[in-house]
Amino acid sequence: MKKNYTNKQMSFLRMLSVVMCLMLIVPAMAKAQGKTNFAGNWAFNESKSKLGDSGRRFGGGDFVVKQEANLLSVERSFNDQSFTSKYTLDGKESVNSFGRGESKSTAKWSDDGKSLTIVTKMNFNDMEIKSTQVWTLNDAKTLSIVSTRPNRDGGTVTTTSVYDKK
Repeated sequence: MKKNYTNKQMSFLRMLSVVMCLMLIVPAMAKAQGKTNFAGNWAFNESKSKLGDSGRRFGGGDFVVKQEANLLSVERSFNDQSFTSKYTLDGKESVNSFGRGESKSTAKWSDDGKSLTIVTKMNFNDMEIKSTQVWTLNDAKTLSIVSTRPNRDGGTVTTTSVYDKK
């Protein structure tokens, strides 16, 4: 038996189907936007950075970032040598070697996926040193990295290094 719908019923059914589609599409679009992509060639911008008394040795310098689904690779050059640090983006520990040993890091996304916090622990002269970096894109061409680490007096120092995308 064929059912005949009135114009009001048809309008209501159309409206209902549009609302249901939006309920499915909008969350999917939000999720598709995903996490911030830090990939690119980054140039240190000293005038926008706030390094305090720490000087450039704890911040600055140009670097290249490659980002895949679950891996962030950071390549820095210093005195004609290149160093690459790799961080898994799933919260699992990553181990990186450096001139005096190795560091262990965990990277964790913020709830909104807009910033990445990297906590690194390393041993130096039989003492564990813990540092934290929070990476955030201010816009598509500006990266800020806020670093917190211990200073020589037992307190902490926080710096902000700003980079421009080349």
